[in-house]
Amino acid sequence: MLKIHKLFFRSFLLVFLLMVFTITLIVYFWSKKLYIDDIKSNLSQNIDTFLTIFSTNDLNNAQNIVKDLGKKLDLRVSLIDENGYLLADSEDLELIENHLNREEIKNASSIEFASTLRFSNSLKKELLYLAKKFELDGKTYYLRMSDFTDEIYFNFQKLLFEIIFYILIFLFIAFLISYILSLKIKKEMDLILNFLVDLSQKKKDISLHSNFTFEFNKIANLLSKVAKKLSKQDELKAKNSAKLKVANRQKDELISSLSHEFKNPIAIISGYSQTLLEDENISKELHNRFLNKIHTNSLKLSQLIDKLRLSIKLQEKQQSLQKSEVNLYKLVENCASDLKFKYKDREIIIEKNEVFIEVDETLFSIVVSNLIENALKYSSKEIEIKIDKNSLSVIDFGIGINQNDIEKIDKKFYRASSNEWNNSLGLGLFIVKSILKLHNFRLEIESKENIGSRFRIYY
Repeated sequence: MLKIHKLFFRSFLLVFLLMVFTITLIVYFWSKKLYIDDIKSNLSQNIDTFLTIFSTNDLNNAQNIVKDLGKKLDLRVSLIDENGYLLADSEDLELIENHLNREEIKNASSIEFASTLRFSNSLKKELLYLAKKFELDGKTYYLRMSDFTDEIYFNFQKLLFEIIFYILIFLFIAFLISYILSLKIKKEMDLILNFLVDLSQKKKDISLHSNFTFEFNKIANLLSKVAKKLSKQDELKAKNSAKLKVANRQKDELISSLSHEFKNPIAIISGYSQTLLEDENISKELHNRFLNKIHTNSLKLSQLIDKLRLSIKLQEKQQSLQKSEVNLYKLVENCASDLKFKYKDREIIIEKNEVFIEVDETLFSIVVSNLIENALKYSSKEIEIKIDKNSLSVIDFGIGINQNDIEKIDKKFYRASSNEWNNSLGLGLFIVKSILKLHNFRLEIESKENIGSRFRIYY
């Protein structure tokens, strides 16, 4: 796997070689064409100039004239008759070879100047031949001049070396800039890779910034957004896991509490019933006392089961309301009188104020009874119940509830962390709040530790 700067180097090297090869071909054919066109132009001018001064008398001394002309112009000059035989040539060659089939001679019959590029076997060099047809004394002749093309290759090589030199300078600068850019890109990529590694390891508070290019900036912003979303998801998972742990702990506590709450009355019922079955001679008074204990604990079991059933129905929103107009003072008084049998040495002070509200009497009685019993449980002094036009308050002067527990105490299965303040099965205030919610009422709890609590219902 190549590193990015090595990839850049190989790519530029390949581009350089292709460029040099392409430019070489283009320059060669272009310069050759220019040079040949220039030779053609010179040859045509020389031919026209020569023909203006060439006359019939010169035919007898054609060889010397042509040879002298070729020497002065540094060209090969040939005079050919209409049958294709050389009459004169600037080179000392045998004049027996027929030139009628030479391309430049054949084409000279139809065009003014006919040219061809050909390797000369006699001179062992490549020449450009240019021929023109003319007439003298009623006879047809061909004047042909040719020049060597060796200069093309020399000029081409010189030009090519110059081009390659400048290309090398350009490519060196381009490669240097590209190399610097590749290092910068590598740095940005390393930042992204390190960011992704940190992201995979779920590190917190990681961020990515890049202002190198628009694309890197966009990638950095997108990855930062992804990191934030993943971080939020991890936080949400952690919260859900914490909630699940709390719920599991509360359920474990509920099972423990259920076991404890059900175990005592069951044990009492079982013990007293077993005594009655085994002792036939038990006294009437003791017999009745045992039966009363069995009856009381069976009622307690029934109440516990009713609480659980009611909490489930309230949670699943299956509990309906049967509303009617109720005298709140009398409802509170009935609930308080029922509890006085259980708490005989406690005083419940009710502010007499007859207020009528629309409620489900059975369910609202459960609310009031729960609040009064909680107040009696956790206060050794009297409790007060105040009835106003818009609210009902149950006030105790007991141990109070700390602020952390106040926020959670009305949750299902929640039991206060204090060993002294115990929300029984963790259902009492959950049931209270659920019933109040059905009525669109609101519960407000105010409490200070070791001073007391106020539970106020707004209706």
